[in-house]
Amino acid sequence: MTDPVPASGTVHWVGAGLSTGSGLAALCADAERVRLWHRTEERAAEALEQRGLTGRAQPRAYTLAALTAELAPGDVVVSMLPAPEHAGLLAACVERRAHFACSSYVSDAVLEQVRQAEAAGVVVLTEAGLDPGIDHLFAHDLVDRAREAIGDDTAASYELTSYCGGIPAVPNDFRYRFSWAPLGVLNALRSPARYIDGGAETVAERPWEATRAHVVDGETFEVYPNRDSVPFVAQYGLPSAWKPSRFVRGTLRLDGWLRAWDAVFEELRAGDDARIAALARELADTYPTTDADRDRVVLAVSLAVRGAGGTTWSGRCLLDLEGDAQESAMARCVSRTLALGVRHILDGSLPPGLSRAAETAARSREWLDELAREGVRFTRTVDG
Repeated sequence: MTDPVPASGTVHWVGAGLSTGSGLAALCADAERVRLWHRTEERAAEALEQRGLTGRAQPRAYTLAALTAELAPGDVVVSMLPAPEHAGLLAACVERRAHFACSSYVSDAVLEQVRQAEAAGVVVLTEAGLDPGIDHLFAHDLVDRAREAIGDDTAASYELTSYCGGIPAVPNDFRYRFSWAPLGVLNALRSPARYIDGGAETVAERPWEATRAHVVDGETFEVYPNRDSVPFVAQYGLPSAWKPSRFVRGTLRLDGWLRAWDAVFEELRAGDDARIAALARELADTYPTTDADRDRVVLAVSLAVRGAGGTTWSGRCLLDLEGDAQESAMARCVSRTLALGVRHILDGSLPPGLSRAAETAARSREWLDELAREGVRFTRTVDG
């Protein structure tokens, strides 16, 4: 395996949107140099001032060319930009032998560059946020505990569900609070979801039509599948002797969300891209996020395994956090997890090539312990 390019100690944090929270401050303490790249140098300086980081990071006006010109071997680029822009950033990193990190799902365009990155000694860290990110840590931890209890070679069936949502801390009539761009929310709902139900692969062309009630710690929510859950069976290391009766990764919403969004769903059924983009702008104007709002993040991952001989095991991990005046719960979860991953790039413990959050049970527990110490706390319950 190629040795990683030694970390230079310089971190380039690109973008200062809703998910940029105290993780940036943590990196200002851990890295030798931090540069915050935003739309203009003035906007970057304002973002640093708002977070009490003036003088601890250098503001920069972002263009890809300007960033590339400042990259040195071993630097770390942290992308908080929309996912379609990651590939261009990664290409610049590979060219300059700088490392790359983001909280988004790995895209095909990023995946195409992984072999080049690995050959160059460059770390490509993806899916290191909340969802994806902490959900992976929970799943690896639970799967490993179940394997120890049941055994890899024991015939068994299992159900794994992983639901995450950013919701209002104080429920509103719309039953939602936008924690990312409304157009991204709407387009996610327009994308088919593939998952396993009743032991068979299932596709929901309109994911919201697969919404069901889901009780978490005595509270009823509404959940629906999103994206493609099936590849995560292999990613989470579930034994081949175990057969999934249900395996779904999805989105969690407040009870009553389906009814409150009925008019939105009618638009999604009929609207073209232009109409959906206009709808996104209308929703942003009608339901703005203000400084007075407080968000809540709920992430619930559960695994239940039943062996052929009647042996059973079940475990649950639950993260339930509210934002405060300093930062939103979403920003805390995403940025703290991402900053933790960057620290592991800085200390040389991540190998060149692709990493998705922490990809082993041992490292997942290490990350969870570190996150808990930094205020991202969760509960774990195990039966059997």
